[in-house]
Amino acid sequence: MDDKASKFEIVRPSALQTSAAAPASASEVAFPAGGAVIAEMMQDAARIGAAIATRPWSFIQMQVDAWTDQLDLLEYVLRRASGQPAEPIAKPAHDDRRFKDVEWSKAPLYDAIKQNYLLAVSRANRALEGVHGLDDELRQRADFYLRQICDALAPTNFAITNPEVMRATLSGGGANLFRGAQRLADDIVRGGGRLNPELSDRSAFDVGRNLATTPGKVIYENDLMQLIQYDAATEQVRRVPVLIVPSWINKFYVLDLSERNSFVRWLVGEGHTVFIISWINPDSRHADKTFGDYMALGPLAALEEITRVTGEPSVNAVGYCIGGTLLATTLVVMASRGDKRIASATYFATLVDFTDPGDMAVFTSEAHLATLAKEMAANGYLDARVMADTFNLLKANDLIWSTTIKSYLLGKDPVPFDLLFWNSDATRMPGGVHTFFLRNMYRDNRLVVAGGIAVNGAPVDMRKVDTPCFILSTREDHIAPWRSTYAATRLFRGDTTFVLAGSGHVAGVINPPVSNKYSYWTNDALPEDAEEWLAGATENVGSWWSHWQEWLARHSGDRMPARRTAGQTPTRIEDAPGRYVKVT
Repeated sequence: MDDKASKFEIVRPSALQTSAAAPASASEVAFPAGGAVIAEMMQDAARIGAAIATRPWSFIQMQVDAWTDQLDLLEYVLRRASGQPAEPIAKPAHDDRRFKDVEWSKAPLYDAIKQNYLLAVSRANRALEGVHGLDDELRQRADFYLRQICDALAPTNFAITNPEVMRATLSGGGANLFRGAQRLADDIVRGGGRLNPELSDRSAFDVGRNLATTPGKVIYENDLMQLIQYDAATEQVRRVPVLIVPSWINKFYVLDLSERNSFVRWLVGEGHTVFIISWINPDSRHADKTFGDYMALGPLAALEEITRVTGEPSVNAVGYCIGGTLLATTLVVMASRGDKRIASATYFATLVDFTDPGDMAVFTSEAHLATLAKEMAANGYLDARVMADTFNLLKANDLIWSTTIKSYLLGKDPVPFDLLFWNSDATRMPGGVHTFFLRNMYRDNRLVVAGGIAVNGAPVDMRKVDTPCFILSTREDHIAPWRSTYAATRLFRGDTTFVLAGSGHVAGVINPPVSNKYSYWTNDALPEDAEEWLAGATENVGSWWSHWQEWLARHSGDRMPARRTAGQTPTRIEDAPGRYVKVT
């Protein structure tokens, strides 16, 4: 990278305006709307069409494959109709839950509809793979958009081709569709004219009442965060306290959900003094905040306060998602100052090397960035609904279409589910911080370049981080793909442990030992290739929490009498979880 590319300028909201046109609404920014995004999609389609035109025989082969598939399917249907044994032509993937209803296999008509859809999707994917001359960015966008189209057109999403919906309609005289229409209208009204589906029974949860209930006190606050210290649950605690730096895209209580699956409550119960940052839900007052501000007023400010109230010279730090990216960057800045107050660092589902950030890369094209800039210029922050839409699209079948079927076709009321309630409790983001993160991390991957960015005057070079670290990734992560998170093992110079958990970005992390829902994989060796690491890894039954606790204990010092929360009364601002997390 040349010298010019190795520098950056934090984008202020005044610089975000890219057009004199009126600012876009949140609904206009959401996929696939937005003039720049639509123009990009049209250009992509033209480039793909031109690439196909250079190899016309491939298009002919696509037609031949289509006819072959249809003839094979027709033979299967006829054999089954005549009572002869017949092997299905196409089967859903083992983790595809859309076709779990028995009628998709038992009823010949639904079986044929299912297989015809699966064959069509397979052909479409093969056709895209066979198009030559596409650069990686275009191919990734095309693959993403194709997947969205295929998911939307699944027969499960239409009443007449969904056996479960048809049974409910016939048995109930269409009452399910009537209730679904009412729910649809209610969701649009609640969204102010924009569809805002209810993923969980919102009335079942209340932050501070049955979520985020681990006892503690807010002991410090500033313009960006509140610092919570949790009450000790054991007579003795480890000497080195724990500081958790969560993502500011979502609220911290994903780590303190209901009592049975609260990571914070479990950690306190293991004899640790635990502090956590609760980020503010920003508004226009925070338009000028920068990534450097989040560092200075976040983990660095928290370190000062923890040292003051505990007297301990160091902490064990934990970063989740982009909170982990912030933690890693903070460690570099601290290293440049000779600051050793972080004894160990743990990263949950964290990207540091953004060479392959997965489908999130689709939303960092110039068209998407320009559209986001237009939106954020209006008020200085990114509306929470935009990021919510983005993350929902990354798992459309689970977070969009399954809800559509249950709510609007089956007319079912949403069930209480703490994780989905938290997922809907989204937060805004200051425009400059979000633009900086998307451009410098996701798009340009400057964190892996020595001096690629500078934060608060300190050039960032991840190779200067020699702090012992534990990297936890999840195997089905759609936000921080595990093979990409593994790349951090080649950057950090300190003693590094890498563990891979089952499931995804949230469920894989929130896997308490009492549940033991998912396994985890370990391998002391750290080869350069992630697949080589996995090939030599050992699968362990149970929660990775216990494994991490053994690692953490080695960096936590001896035991001492439990600390009282926050010391003197004037320091205790309010009870946990505090005010900031309750701003919706």
